[in-house]
Amino acid sequence: MPPQRDDQEFESKRQQIIDGALDVFATKGFENATNKDIARASKIGSPALIYHYFQDKADLFREVIEQRTQLFQLLTHSDAIMEMPPREALAQFGEAFVGVLNNRAAVSVFRLMLGEATRRPTVAEMINRVGPGRLFPLLRRYFERQMDAGVMRRMDSGAAVRCFLGPLLGYVLMRDVFPQPDAKTLSPRTMVDTAIDVFLQGTLVQLTDPGSTA
Repeated sequence: MPPQRDDQEFESKRQQIIDGALDVFATKGFENATNKDIARASKIGSPALIYHYFQDKADLFREVIEQRTQLFQLLTHSDAIMEMPPREALAQFGEAFVGVLNNRAAVSVFRLMLGEATRRPTVAEMINRVGPGRLFPLLRRYFERQMDAGVMRRMDSGAAVRCFLGPLLGYVLMRDVFPQPDAKTLSPRTMVDTAIDVFLQGTLVQLTDPGSTA
């Protein structure tokens, strides 16, 4: 029993540091954030304690992105997603993508990634390795699998990924980064359903009823 309690305390402290680091990274950016800042925001006392839970600041940054972004958490369920029919799989991606709007921490991570990626190439590369560089190939493999099965028309899978995710990215940007009045009246659920309908109308070999699982 004591070892289990120790594990729980260890993980609780890690999450406490991740939450504090998120606030600091979102405010100061990756390079300007210091361990002292993170320790203060996390209320852990000594900055040296961070190295007990994370290898370095970059490791902590990666954990912030992975654990506070629902979209990247799909990577842990990639095998299950590969077996889903198109409408169900795309709903998983779409809901996770726009889910950033319903979570303050996720919004902070999104803004952080956008700001850091445009200013610092090395940080952009780090972010890409953590999320987009793993997520895009997953969706690309999924589309290629559907093409091989005769479910989707043969096309460039990379272009297909961008055609699906592009409208969702635009929606998030117009809701949170460059607010547009009409975007506020469009619910995330409606946006996801519409994006899926439009995408599948142009990609399925045989268009099925919108209410079906395909």
